[in-house]
Amino acid sequence: MSHANAALTPVMRLRLARLIVEENWPVARAAERYNVSWPTAKRWADRYRRLGRAGMVDASSRPHHSPNRTPAPVVRKIVHLRWKQRLGPVEIGYLVGCAPSTVHAVLVRCRLNRLSHIDRVSGEPIRRYEHPYPGSLIHVDVKKLGNVPDGGGWRYVGRNQGRKNRQATPDKQRNQWHNAKMGTAFVHTVLDDHSRVGYAEIHDDETAATAAAVLRRAVAWFALRGVIVERVLSDNGSCYRAHLWRDTCAELDIVHKRTRPYRPQTNGKIERFHRTLADGWAFKKFYSSESARRNALPAWIHYYNHHRPHTAIGRSTPITRLTNLSGQYT
Repeated sequence: MSHANAALTPVMRLRLARLIVEENWPVARAAERYNVSWPTAKRWADRYRRLGRAGMVDASSRPHHSPNRTPAPVVRKIVHLRWKQRLGPVEIGYLVGCAPSTVHAVLVRCRLNRLSHIDRVSGEPIRRYEHPYPGSLIHVDVKKLGNVPDGGGWRYVGRNQGRKNRQATPDKQRNQWHNAKMGTAFVHTVLDDHSRVGYAEIHDDETAATAAAVLRRAVAWFALRGVIVERVLSDNGSCYRAHLWRDTCAELDIVHKRTRPYRPQTNGKIERFHRTLADGWAFKKFYSSESARRNALPAWIHYYNHHRPHTAIGRSTPITRLTNLSGQYT
């Protein structure tokens, strides 16, 4: 293969071969002219006689026949054991009767040498995608969190004190055991597929009316940052199957897409965003009340978009991918 310091590139090989074949230069004289060895000059001249100009490019070094290559049935068995049982080369080699090095070579060739390439639930190779520009697709979902009682929840104060705090929280309904029902915080989240810029609102329900209103405000929020939303991807929740949601998407000129049932990996970007949301905001520190936690969400969203490096986009912050913002020109 030719490289930066190669004596003969395809063009120079052609000139060398033409000197020998067409102008009848001695092989040794032509080799001296182009500062290569005599056998090298003769080899390119012979290839020019056989193949013409097309023979001057690099030929594949792959052998025509590989009699010792692992048979296809064995390869299929190795791949099956890797997908379904997530076994290593040593265990797979013992089961199929091959050397671990052979199994590893097969896994590398099939891009299964790292378990991170395989989905943990289905055992199938992970298929990653990213839309080409901001607004091409946004993900929407709802993250449910139990409300924090006054005085703090059990994660930080312990179960006994947490139970007492729940009982002492005013204006809460009681269940059949007379325990306070703290309720649920429904965090409606929106995430841009290309930039990973996030948007979130907290509400007390996940009805179609609330989801549609969140979508309207999210689209307007992205529009202020120069992003025109074209598609939205959601799961099959009841609020996303309602006629109101369909009509809202039509009014905003947005194409609505749904994930495959029982396949949350399709909406994996926002599922991972929920994990980051929980670790970085919801359970990051002690909150003495639910209002304190809710008041902390806008600051965390700003930190996530503007200051937190994102490994999926080259450790850049999500907001840097919105190149049409002021001061961010490419």
